[in-house]
Amino acid sequence: MPQDLQTILSAAHDHATTMIAPNVDAWNAAGQWPRDASDAAGAAGLTGLYAPEEWGGQGLPLSEGIQVYEQLGLGDGAYAFAISMHNICTFAGCGYGTDAFKEKWARDLTSGRKLANFALTEPQSGSDPMQMYTRAKINDDGTWTISGSKAWVSLAGEADLYFTVVKTSDDAGYKDMAMIAIRADAKGVSFGPRYDTPSYNFLPMSEMYLDNVVVSADNIILPVGQGFQGSLMAIDIARVSIASGCCGLMQAALDTALAYSKNRKMFGGKNLDLDGIQWMLGEVATDLEASKLLYRKAAEALGTPEGPLMAAHAKRFVPDAAVKAANTCTQVLGGMGLLQPYGLDRLSRLAQMLRIVDGTTEISRVVIGRALQKRAATLADLPVPQGFQEKAAPAVAAE
Repeated sequence: MPQDLQTILSAAHDHATTMIAPNVDAWNAAGQWPRDASDAAGAAGLTGLYAPEEWGGQGLPLSEGIQVYEQLGLGDGAYAFAISMHNICTFAGCGYGTDAFKEKWARDLTSGRKLANFALTEPQSGSDPMQMYTRAKINDDGTWTISGSKAWVSLAGEADLYFTVVKTSDDAGYKDMAMIAIRADAKGVSFGPRYDTPSYNFLPMSEMYLDNVVVSADNIILPVGQGFQGSLMAIDIARVSIASGCCGLMQAALDTALAYSKNRKMFGGKNLDLDGIQWMLGEVATDLEASKLLYRKAAEALGTPEGPLMAAHAKRFVPDAAVKAANTCTQVLGGMGLLQPYGLDRLSRLAQMLRIVDGTTEISRVVIGRALQKRAATLADLPVPQGFQEKAAPAVAAE
């Protein structure tokens, strides 16, 4: 492992074990984003993972930086998710933003002094971004006037900047989409009531409303025609990042079950000495190792033609494995697993949340299914039985 990667992973592990895990229950009780924690993450180099060193980032490739969320997931999956989305926005801003944008924002984003998040989904569309109603009008002076709404915006009201995908015409399709960074304090920006999310109440999520918000052309991240493809790339990175965080969650659940069952006395021995308990936790351990291999392979594929499919495989398999792991480990603790101090109820809810955000596991199955259809078209036909008096399909003449 490269020394710089080892250093940043160690910093992430320390952040998870000393800052996140001991305080997450208090954060949830307070219902407030822990800005002191994200400030500490920035000081540890965790908020500019993929950004160039010239802008204060770590300059890590995606395949390496994404491993940070496995460590952060040991503390809390929702926290890891929020930091991952900030890093994606920082990557986009430092890589594709205008020179004026980078001069103004890059170092604040890589240091974590300012937080960013991504706004694509709308209330009516969910996983179908083609049904987008947020509109940007390009004014004569080059500024953009934006109106619309976004849903499931993380760090709602807490982030300083929102990387927002908009349409610039009423034409159907995606060729008129763009991405622009909108300041939280811009006139016309407001947020709806916070979603009620008891297991990650510290992470504010809500709808964001844009009422004739005027934004400088300096804040264009991806110009008209590139917004949709850029969003898909961002989502692929997010999906693999979520899979990474889920591995940390699975490790936390497994460690909780091991720490409890090694001392729990029952039937004349310790629970962990029972074959049934070993087999249950053995399945979790195998799923965890398979999940690590899968998300790391998917991270290596990002930016290549295989990237979207590999991201779908990771997002389909790993969060499902995390849900199963959290439930299995809860079962190992029996009734004690339902109690808040052990944290397994929180992990179960977090795993379910991570199955849904940035594309449900069902959407990943759609991506995988379409890839299988394409592969099937390249394979030689095998004979298929016909029913009684069924007519064979007529051969298609070659043109």
